[in-house]
Amino acid sequence: MSQNEIIQRLARAFAANGKELYLVGGTVRDALLGRDAHDIDCCTDALPDEIKRIVATTGALHIVPIGEKFGTIQVQYIGYPEPLVIEITTYRGERYTVGLRKPDVQFGNSIYEDLRRRDFTINAIAKNPLTGHYIDVWYGRRDLKDKLIRAVDDATQRFRDDPLRLLRAVRLAAQFNFKIAEVTAMAMREEAEWIKVISRERIRDEFCKILLLNDPVYGLHLLTKLDLMWSILPEVAAMQGVEQPPHHSMDVWHHTATVVRMVPARLEVRLAALLHDIAKPVTKTMDGDVAHFYEHEDVGAEMARSILQRLRFGNEITEHVSKVVKLHMRVNQYTSKWSNGSVRRLFLDAGDCIDDLLDLAIADGASDRDEPREQVEARINELRERIQQVQVQAVDHPIRSPLDGNELMQLFGRGPGAWLKEVKQYLNDQVIEGKLQSGDREGAVALLRSWREGDEEDQRETLKVLQEAGIVPKSAEEEQKA
Repeated sequence: MSQNEIIQRLARAFAANGKELYLVGGTVRDALLGRDAHDIDCCTDALPDEIKRIVATTGALHIVPIGEKFGTIQVQYIGYPEPLVIEITTYRGERYTVGLRKPDVQFGNSIYEDLRRRDFTINAIAKNPLTGHYIDVWYGRRDLKDKLIRAVDDATQRFRDDPLRLLRAVRLAAQFNFKIAEVTAMAMREEAEWIKVISRERIRDEFCKILLLNDPVYGLHLLTKLDLMWSILPEVAAMQGVEQPPHHSMDVWHHTATVVRMVPARLEVRLAALLHDIAKPVTKTMDGDVAHFYEHEDVGAEMARSILQRLRFGNEITEHVSKVVKLHMRVNQYTSKWSNGSVRRLFLDAGDCIDDLLDLAIADGASDRDEPREQVEARINELRERIQQVQVQAVDHPIRSPLDGNELMQLFGRGPGAWLKEVKQYLNDQVIEGKLQSGDREGAVALLRSWREGDEEDQRETLKVLQEAGIVPKSAEEEQKA
């Protein structure tokens, strides 16, 4: 069956049982905007047990009580061209109590009461699927035409009923390129602190939706303009007005927002773009009239980790983004003069982050600097090609020490200890620099013995490593000179 046929069958079943069923929320809004509605939302005066009993007669494939305590039952149908999921919710109202993170939910009796508790007028339109009649007492269709986000009834109360609506208003405005009505915007500024009663997980999820929009910059600027950024990400808000050196044409915040827009719409790289200069406000120093941000990438990596943990991101995303922030300046400094060893070392240090790191570098370099975008892209794409060559070579010749711990202990006649790690790292570095092959055991042995005989440069370098590892006493340097 088609989507419309399934909805019609469902509506007739409710009517036959003396119950109302309306299409509501984003389903109606998107249809009026000419957008495909992938998620179907309905509301009814039937209670959850009644909903389950009625839908059981309609040929539903699955009936899932995903939020039965809050009056929501999910129904799944075999539809054409794809399965259809419909959520049916009993008329209700909900309100947050100061200091609590979960709302009080009460079931209602009227579609008008249900629409009155909804967030914005464009989401407070109901449609009878049998008659096609709209219930639009809050003039949501007019606001759709005027491209306005307006709170239903008392804006202050709507945001106190569910403070997550503060972020949802921004997300909808950015998603549809709508303005926020003046009275609603004033209430958002006044109630911005209320967002702190919402769980960090809900804040994270709504913020990510904003960040992943095709053009998230409007949403980010609304968050700052309406003082919401100070409540959810004060470190990001602090970037506003922080001036940069002369080769930048924007302050830190506007540069950051531009970079976010320019990177691909992948969560990790968008987060890294947002946080790559997060430490500039706290690392800023002045040399006359010129600003410097020494080690902002290292400080920023730790700040990024703290921020992402605070918003309850998982360890994998947290470490991924922190690594990109830490390494972003290194990639920005790439030139064709880099040795193959430097490229290999970046590849090893970046690991799975390499694509996000390179995409960020292009956006960061081309956003507002003196170097033309075409030149930045050519430079970083050259690095990308060199890294791809390293990846191919690493398949046949893995980058690792030619000698393992047992072989090193046998060579030097020493037991296990911290010295093994130092010597293995030294050999690993020689492989990275192309002075050794990972399978060249004889070459590795010869290199480690070169402090007695061989190339003078290798003698000095190897001797220093062996002395620091405690394998060769400091006095051996005199023996070498002799």
